[in-house]
Amino acid sequence: MKNYGRLTLPTDLDVIDQTIALKEKLGADAIRDCDGTEMPKELLDLDAKVYATYYTTRKDNDWALANPEEIQQEYLITDRYTAKTSSLTITLMKGFHTEQLKPNFIDDPHIWWEVIDRTTGEIVPTTCWTYSEDNGSVTIQTIPYHIYTVSFLAFLIWDPVHMYNFITNDWKDAPHQLTFDVRQPKTQVFVKEKLKKFCEDNPHVDVIRFTTFFHQFTLTFDDQKREKFVEWFGYSASVSPYILKQFEKWAGYKFRPEFIVDQGYHNSLFRVPSREFKDFINFQQQEVCKLAKELVDIVHSYGKEAMMFLGDHWIGTEPYGPYFETIGLDAVVGSVGDGVTMRMISDIKGVKYTEGRLLPYFFPDVFCEGGDPIGEAHTNWLKARRAILRSPLDRIGYGGYLKLALEWPGFIDTITHVVNEFRDIHDTIQGTSAYVSPFKVAILNCWGSSRRWMNNQVHHAIWYREIYSYVGIIECLSGMPIDIDFINFDDIKDGVLDQYKVVINAGSAYTSWSGAINWIDEVVVTKLRQWVDQGGGFIGVGEPTAYQYQGQFFQLSDVLGVDKEIGFTLSHDKYNEVNSHHFLLEDIDGHIDFGEGMNGIYAHGENYQILNQHHGYAQLVTNTYGKGRSIYFAGLPYSPQNCRLLLRAIYWAAGKEDEMKKYYVSNVNTEVASFESVGKIAVINNTTEALCTDLYVSGNKVETLNLSPMELRWITI
Repeated sequence: MKNYGRLTLPTDLDVIDQTIALKEKLGADAIRDCDGTEMPKELLDLDAKVYATYYTTRKDNDWALANPEEIQQEYLITDRYTAKTSSLTITLMKGFHTEQLKPNFIDDPHIWWEVIDRTTGEIVPTTCWTYSEDNGSVTIQTIPYHIYTVSFLAFLIWDPVHMYNFITNDWKDAPHQLTFDVRQPKTQVFVKEKLKKFCEDNPHVDVIRFTTFFHQFTLTFDDQKREKFVEWFGYSASVSPYILKQFEKWAGYKFRPEFIVDQGYHNSLFRVPSREFKDFINFQQQEVCKLAKELVDIVHSYGKEAMMFLGDHWIGTEPYGPYFETIGLDAVVGSVGDGVTMRMISDIKGVKYTEGRLLPYFFPDVFCEGGDPIGEAHTNWLKARRAILRSPLDRIGYGGYLKLALEWPGFIDTITHVVNEFRDIHDTIQGTSAYVSPFKVAILNCWGSSRRWMNNQVHHAIWYREIYSYVGIIECLSGMPIDIDFINFDDIKDGVLDQYKVVINAGSAYTSWSGAINWIDEVVVTKLRQWVDQGGGFIGVGEPTAYQYQGQFFQLSDVLGVDKEIGFTLSHDKYNEVNSHHFLLEDIDGHIDFGEGMNGIYAHGENYQILNQHHGYAQLVTNTYGKGRSIYFAGLPYSPQNCRLLLRAIYWAAGKEDEMKKYYVSNVNTEVASFESVGKIAVINNTTEALCTDLYVSGNKVETLNLSPMELRWITI
């Protein structure tokens, strides 16, 4: 049956008949429960796979209360406080939510906590500070007018995801769920036995969907129940004295809180990772994947599939880490916020299938007065679809409260179109891959392939002013006909550059994405200069190659043809003129969106061409360097026009302009994906407006297409 399969629907006790009807209408072949819902017994005999959401770390407060030392823990850091006398008392939980977190006084604070003089960066000896469990404070012998922080362990006495759902969905009566640490000895045995019993008691369940395994990404709330610190990739909540003792034995050196709370920062993905932090990540991934495999083996022993949710407690199971495939999972499912997060899921290897939860979730923060779930569904599908044509998910689905979706006028019709189009893509391409550029492009940053499709993100597709100008690059690339790799600076030293025609470096100065101190590594810069000089292409966005050193800010300013004025060269006059006639701009009409842009960028050298500038500062510059080429963008947010601009930039930087129109469409709001093996070309309209576009094959115009809003049109080659 054509319009059947590849779809998972949520259900609940209050929508039994409606679930049956919608399953038939949409051709769903799987049903699931969600956090806060239950699987109706009346649906267990349906012709559909049954997914059971399974929690290894919560939903058993009796166990957590009986074993308080094995509750999950997190490293926190206090605010900075200035000492004005020779003594300073810091209240540990000031600004944190005391219903979520509680300082750990069970394990000796003098062993596991750290007081830092942030004026000097020195550790305050344990003989110079005391703690009070009764007052929840630390008193420090201080140097007047120095600044101090305390890094301390705290128990997660309310699971962060449960707290988030409690707040978002306005739960009133549900008890706060404690979160326990499955890595701990007693809890580990308990969780394994509990999983066996669940499998035995639920023979109707086909798929155990782990949410996820053991360590929550960092999600910390303030004293007003607002999100205080969110790090979707963070390891702050994967610590305990038990785990850290194991790490010390493995690594051969003592663990410090400063590896997690780095120079007073929570050690986010934006920080250039220290050797010790990378060691800790490596250790955690080894141990988490090894234990996760034991749980997956239990599931398999009962003839069930094991699925991992890429979110919540996923730390240590990163799918692009070196140990992920050893877990033996059948599937990974995750939330599809855009094309980037779609690719983050669909590119995963080592599983039998991948599944995406399309947005919006059926939650009351969207399905409410003033909400626009249909608009969100359209936007989500337009971004996801272009990436699906490049790297298809095997399945899609939705989550949340089905009743909300059923009661919203027109919403079911909207997702019916999405589901049918998703199946149509699979039916047409028949497992084949779309044409990509005849050369490879590398994204260069400190994380490389371990953080594939995760560049510059704070919190899984959430918009931030400081990052959208950079995230736009990988969002564009997620649906473009480009063969992409993600590399780090060690890869450069190891000689990988010969595999690529173009390297892209994008991000804010001193972040892991731009590269920071790596740009004064002699081996890195000389290898890149030589590679460009011999014909490579380099694209920099924002503050690429940035590190103030030896009279320049962009360390590859000679390659880029630009540098940034930071106040040290104001005495040098700069005579820059715009010449906007260039291959890059042939399709581009009107204003170019550079996002937040960048002040102070000026061109220099003899081979640059400024294509766009604002208030005297360059925004888009091309440069030639020996046989190679470079392009500088002040920023590149996602938009259909910027996707086209980036496509042209990549082909020009590669010196392959003549090959760009192998498969091509003239209107920047459209894109094309060619599946040569099945003789089909997909032309997509990435807007909600009707439009016209010309289709080119091998450089020749073959057809003019009039496309309906959001249309996907199949053309036979």
